[in-house]
Amino acid sequence: MSTQATAAPAGRPDRLQAPPAGPSHRGGGQDDRHRSGLVHTHAARALGLAVCLAVLVVCLVTSLTFGAKSIPVADVWSALTAYDGSEDAYIVRDMRVPRALLGLLVGAALGVSGALIQALTRNPLADPGILGVNAGSGFAVVLGVAFLGLTTTEQYLGMAFAGAVTTTTLVYVLGSAGRAGATPIQLTLVGVALSAVLAGVSAAVTLLYPEVFDDLRGWAAGSLGAGGWDVLWTVLPFIGAGLLLSLVAARSLNAVALGDDLARSLGAGIGRTRVTVVVAVTLLAGAATGAAGPIGFVGLMIPHVVRWFVGPDQRWIMPYTMVCAPILLTLSDVVGRVVLSPQELQVGIVTAFIGAPVLILLVRRRKASEL
Repeated sequence: MSTQATAAPAGRPDRLQAPPAGPSHRGGGQDDRHRSGLVHTHAARALGLAVCLAVLVVCLVTSLTFGAKSIPVADVWSALTAYDGSEDAYIVRDMRVPRALLGLLVGAALGVSGALIQALTRNPLADPGILGVNAGSGFAVVLGVAFLGLTTTEQYLGMAFAGAVTTTTLVYVLGSAGRAGATPIQLTLVGVALSAVLAGVSAAVTLLYPEVFDDLRGWAAGSLGAGGWDVLWTVLPFIGAGLLLSLVAARSLNAVALGDDLARSLGAGIGRTRVTVVVAVTLLAGAATGAAGPIGFVGLMIPHVVRWFVGPDQRWIMPYTMVCAPILLTLSDVVGRVVLSPQELQVGIVTAFIGAPVLILLVRRRKASEL
């Protein structure tokens, strides 16, 4: 460093002093960012991911065991390995297994879509709704129920996904207008504005057709109970493709987090990365919303928890989120089935009760909120 940068003029000792020595000023800034989580080595992160996978397996077993009727683990295993036509076997294989697997897929989709949006917009409080995905899905379902007579989750799914694709495409087209192109700020502003418009129209249609509200009550609160094997197989290819795209975009998102100019200098394709993320979010959030309704806080809270643990490296955030988000959603679903048994509390309500206080605590921790 030159002497001009280190020497301070007389009478102004607080100006132009040398920056503090440290690895980030010796070419290791990006590595330091990736080591800023609670765990600092790849081995520790891999071990933590393995532990989270084990916890997820326990949660899935819990989902198969507990509900309006508790079934012993031994009977659950018997139902999975040797179907005997009993009531317990029917409950496990035809009701709880697809529900648990749907919670796995929907949780992963919501969590990863939230992590992608936060990384793309460099906004730690972003979630899939910021691109209008949730509003577009809900708007399409409201129209379908009001004017097309849709009544089943399978029918909701097609409309919700079509609404998500249409809305996200419109947001990207409008956000790309201008010389700067599809910047995070423009995408966010267009998404928020369009979400407000669609939400208002949806509310107006619901008020004009009261029966629509009755038909949508369970879906609008967020529920895994209405989805069976048909819904599971329908959303699987869309969510699978979205998860693969998120892993592909992870490395480029690390560069995008450093700023557009520096990302370009590092060879990252800014436009290609943004398109990949938008497509992935549309697939993930659209399919998840169509299958289970608008479930909040999962895509907003889980990335905060993961960043607190592994740091801001997207190559670790994506797989961790794929595992941790289903843990939250599966446990919330079990709580909703047990707390008011034999009645059921929708999973979207439970995630709101859990997510709100936890998120408030997390955002007060600067390290957990940084991107």
